[in-house]
Amino acid sequence: MRDFSKPGRSPVYAANAAVATSHPLSTLSAIEVLRAGGNAVDAGIAAVAVQCVVDPLMTGIGGDCFALYAPRGAAVPVALNGSGRSPAAAHDAWYLERGIALTPTSPHAVTVPGAVAAWARLLDEYGSRSLGELLQPAIRFAEDGYPVQPRVAHDWARNVDRVAGDPAAAAAYLVDGRAPGVGTVMRHPALAATLRRIADAGPRGFYEGPVARDMVARLRALGGLHTLEDFADAAPEVVAPITTRYRGYDVYECPPSGQGLAALMMLNVVSHADIAALDEVDRVHLFAEACKQAYHHRDALFADPGLNRVPVEHLLSEAWRASARGAIDMARAQAPVIWPELAHKDTVYLSVVDRDGNALSLINSIFQGFGSGILAPESGVLLHNRGLSFRIEPGHPNTIGPRKRPMHTIIPGMLMRDGAAVAPFGVMGGHYQAMGHVELLTGIIDRGLDVQEALDAPRSFAYGGGIELESGFSPGTEAGLRARGHVTRPAAPLGGGQIIWIDRRAGVLAAGSDPRKDGSALGY
Repeated sequence: MRDFSKPGRSPVYAANAAVATSHPLSTLSAIEVLRAGGNAVDAGIAAVAVQCVVDPLMTGIGGDCFALYAPRGAAVPVALNGSGRSPAAAHDAWYLERGIALTPTSPHAVTVPGAVAAWARLLDEYGSRSLGELLQPAIRFAEDGYPVQPRVAHDWARNVDRVAGDPAAAAAYLVDGRAPGVGTVMRHPALAATLRRIADAGPRGFYEGPVARDMVARLRALGGLHTLEDFADAAPEVVAPITTRYRGYDVYECPPSGQGLAALMMLNVVSHADIAALDEVDRVHLFAEACKQAYHHRDALFADPGLNRVPVEHLLSEAWRASARGAIDMARAQAPVIWPELAHKDTVYLSVVDRDGNALSLINSIFQGFGSGILAPESGVLLHNRGLSFRIEPGHPNTIGPRKRPMHTIIPGMLMRDGAAVAPFGVMGGHYQAMGHVELLTGIIDRGLDVQEALDAPRSFAYGGGIELESGFSPGTEAGLRARGHVTRPAAPLGGGQIIWIDRRAGVLAAGSDPRKDGSALGY
């Protein structure tokens, strides 16, 4: 129980259905769908579409999507990879011959956006409302306007240079050349028209016709290799989820090309420890050492499994678990792993559980803040830069190649027990996401925190040769970590998460939303 004399928020308890997102307008839109009789998938699509309008630097229809969906009665969740592919002409040799690097604002960092196709697939298979109906709230916000929320305004100002360099993007997202302030009402009429076209024609309204021609023309004018055929061929993929057992729970993640495998690997490594009995220094140290090992393998091996073999079975095996545990010295940090990849932190995640017990875990992203900063001028589609995760390194599993998906950081999670969903959960924050899953789940399962307390708790991340530490850790923790050889540095807020815990015994839902964002949890 939190101290009610101090600032904070409580979990939201609901008897029928609940939603948790990182933006209040998204949460409200989802609740309205649920109260009108829609199911979890309907509500999730309505919410994420709204967020693609009202939080444009974090997500958009020009980005990608992953989902885990657990229909009531299903023993295993459905996993959907809604990430896009590189152009058919994208051979690594082509880039090497021309000395082209993958940079944040390059058209070569833009893969075909997969989100719209993923939404349509989820609705076709599991929804009870049409895409056209569910896009109406997003269309209204794009057309009539929405007030900019405080955290959105903060991030907008930090990323203003990304859109300032593209005339069309600057016209759409800046006010008198500056980022809009808190409460500024913003409108995106071109995006509203595109959403209306998708509402009328379905995903073909995005991947074919004038919207596709606008995106391709803009990318090719900048030197991109994209074609109309690349867009027309876009399709999500239903994949088998991967899982590990932790303290009697089954933790499910999407398989590579996402990084969810790293979260399962870390849970396997730390499962031998009595985390509740560890002091703060020991716990952060253990997480750091497990994190470095899992992420080292991620960077070397995770890639598009359709074109490369990712040794999932070995990395989840008892042999790898034992080897990783044996390499951890609780008295001393290992030599740091140096990661050359860029940080990528801009994503939205949402959880929905409906009155029938169906649970959706969905994440949508344009990669970095405002993605590539490239706006297709007629359609108003801001394009992501997910292709930055590729390497241009022949022979590496994640080297860029034709019609290939890059390694992805965005990962929805689903916790199950005895063949029933317990919690759709997720943590935004680029590289941090896999570590975020571990901190969130161990906070609840091992440390006995409620869902909101687990989201509120200070976070750490062994990244870039040191440990990032949020404020809020006990006095002496940083000194204790330094004494073990860690390089520590202060962290900006690490990610943002949502979770809904299904308490079947009590017949209630407990929902939490991260205070690091503007969002909220609601239920009825």
